[in-house]
Amino acid sequence: MAALKERMAQFISLTSEEYDYFYQQLTIKKVKKKEKLLQEGEICTHAFYLLEGCIRYYTVVEGEEHTGQFFFEGSWYSDYDSFLSQMPSKQYIETLEKTKVAMLSKKTLEHLYTKIPKFERFGRLMAERAYLGARKKNETLTLLSAEERYLHLIQQRPKVVERVPQHYIASYLGIKPPSLSRIRKRLAQNR
Repeated sequence: MAALKERMAQFISLTSEEYDYFYQQLTIKKVKKKEKLLQEGEICTHAFYLLEGCIRYYTVVEGEEHTGQFFFEGSWYSDYDSFLSQMPSKQYIETLEKTKVAMLSKKTLEHLYTKIPKFERFGRLMAERAYLGARKKNETLTLLSAEERYLHLIQQRPKVVERVPQHYIASYLGIKPPSLSRIRKRLAQNR
């Protein structure tokens, strides 16, 4: 939990008592590989902090999975649309490895906003990060070729290439697995 405390300190300054209170509000859950934390049609009632492991979120369109993003230990994630609106989710959140999460419910977060107003700043900063992440992903998909997207991924997020199966990476890049195989082969030959 020291990592969570350090991560929180990057956004807000909490006293020991405030942090202890916050920690008491969390639910710790161990999740097996390939387990769903959220399914399409469910309402997202929690934000997840990854203590260990890796998750991805994805949508299914006409029977095909489209990976939106990957998150590793030290990251927060929630289906923010569903979490805020309390409407059914259009996405799945799935573990790619054995994972341990700290879960914070929407109700508890709203309570924290009132009890420890510093958490309103935390909420705003998380929302800003989510917006910027979505914008960068959209720009990457729009402005870069498939090979450039893969090279960008290698450079910016090496954990993804090291820990995520290739077919999920292809889905994330917006290409088919055979196309990713060709790109990887071409890059290996040019080294």
